[in-house]
Amino acid sequence: MKWTETLIPTLREAPSDAEILSHKLLLRAGLIRKLAGGVYTFLPLGLRVLRKVEQIIREEMDRAGAIEVLMPALQPREIWEQTGRAETAKGVLFKVRDGADREWFLSPTAEEVITTLAAHEISSYRQLPRNFYQISTKFRDEIRPRFGLMRAKEFIMKDAYSFDVSDAAAMASYQKMYAAYHRIFDRCGLQNFPVEADSGVIGGSHSHEFMVPADTGENEVVFCEACGYAANREKATSGVPGTAAREPGGAPEQFATPGVVTIEALSREPYGVAAHRQIKTLVYLVEDSPVLVLIRGDDQLNETKFSARTGGLTFRPATPEECVEILGARPGSLGAVRRVPAEVRVLADERLRGANDMTTGANEDGFHLRHVAMDRDVRVSDWFDLRTVAAGEPCVKCGQPLNIRRAIEVGHVFKLGTKYSEKLGASYLDESGARRPCVMGCYGIGVTRTLQAIIEQGNDKDGIIWPLSVAPYQVCLTPLQVAAGHPVMELAETLYRELTARGVEVLLDDRDERPGVKFKDADLVGFPIRVAIGEKSLARGQVEIKPRRGALLAVDCAAAVSGIMAQLQPPG
Repeated sequence: MKWTETLIPTLREAPSDAEILSHKLLLRAGLIRKLAGGVYTFLPLGLRVLRKVEQIIREEMDRAGAIEVLMPALQPREIWEQTGRAETAKGVLFKVRDGADREWFLSPTAEEVITTLAAHEISSYRQLPRNFYQISTKFRDEIRPRFGLMRAKEFIMKDAYSFDVSDAAAMASYQKMYAAYHRIFDRCGLQNFPVEADSGVIGGSHSHEFMVPADTGENEVVFCEACGYAANREKATSGVPGTAAREPGGAPEQFATPGVVTIEALSREPYGVAAHRQIKTLVYLVEDSPVLVLIRGDDQLNETKFSARTGGLTFRPATPEECVEILGARPGSLGAVRRVPAEVRVLADERLRGANDMTTGANEDGFHLRHVAMDRDVRVSDWFDLRTVAAGEPCVKCGQPLNIRRAIEVGHVFKLGTKYSEKLGASYLDESGARRPCVMGCYGIGVTRTLQAIIEQGNDKDGIIWPLSVAPYQVCLTPLQVAAGHPVMELAETLYRELTARGVEVLLDDRDERPGVKFKDADLVGFPIRVAIGEKSLARGQVEIKPRRGALLAVDCAAAVSGIMAQLQPPG
């Protein structure tokens, strides 16, 4: 391909609304253009990279035994109502109506569609296991689309769904996908690692996210360098000790705390109650039902853990007025010792189990209670791990200090169980003739997000550094004189033909531009190999080969093709 015959609109400066480096480089290198917030057009070079990422995914999914299908992006509301997600996922759903005023959803994912298909096509254990996948456009109504392809309203995703006869068989399918994901991201040239994860609105009992380390990532990952434990911060636990017990005191004693409505204020004189000796009381409405959450004063509630423990139902913090209605006091004076209605569920963090001589709100504005013992004075409905892990806490597996880093999520694997198959009738007859629900798994890769993650991880001050496996072109031939019949251009065209015949993907920069412009554009776009041919080098009988990462090499013209081919070989 010649540069002048395609569209590569490079930019010296990125648009002002490009926030992170990879987004800026996508735009500056002429890979994409913005149509609207969260909606992008892929230009020729960007599309070439995208197709290569898709092909790697396709090859590894096929290798793992998955079967490619293509499901509709337009989905009837009814199947989402059957699973309950028409309500629980309503915040991300794009909705459209047809001429008969029937409502449809634009696909954000396809659990309902594939399970409906399986319900009609799978009837016997002899047809299992099965794993279906697709690579297709998805739509999510992101309120704040940002960071280019990282959080877009329209994006490309690979989603796969396995159907098995048992939990053990489903786990085998899960492990196949887990291994395939490692191969996919390794082939894309990404440093990556899996972490334990929460399943979110999709649901499921076993879940891992595949993360790419990046300072601009939206996710925080908790990890242990000593033993390899890793989990996203929404799932992570630690071996931090519980609240040390003291000698139980007398009954809870009320004392005045006028104007004291924060943990910090109560810790100061004249009260002097350390944060770790306080019980923080939070009030939430879960589907309009009040729930109290108790955590230690120096801890922070992890709302993802809370959501998982309340069934993934819609929830929100109660307003001050609602707190008064439920407990008789405003935030800052709340507790779970007195005046808690019997129907109110009380969840407590495990770190408070067995704690005594604690201080909490008295459910009377301007008053607190001291000498509170959790086991004696508080009616706890359920104990859970509800807190957010902090850096430096001991690893739950080996006791060494935990670290926290930012990362980009590029893939997610779930073991779904029978949540969808039971609701949508995907079942099979076992060997005895009994009907049983299929056990499902779900496996997603953000294809467009993966493309941007490669840039986020591979770049320098000059631009993108593509791995050979996904580069838009492997070699950029850069003749410095482009007039027809000029010896420089003739050699460039000869190399172009010879390399192309060997299966090398070559872009011939035939623009009549200054050498500096051509070199800067080649580095910005990130071609793995740049080959410069000029009158001076040609007079020496040489061409200059410059790997994107590596030193400049002067090679005899006669050995140019073999020199370029040597640079295209993987190391080792």
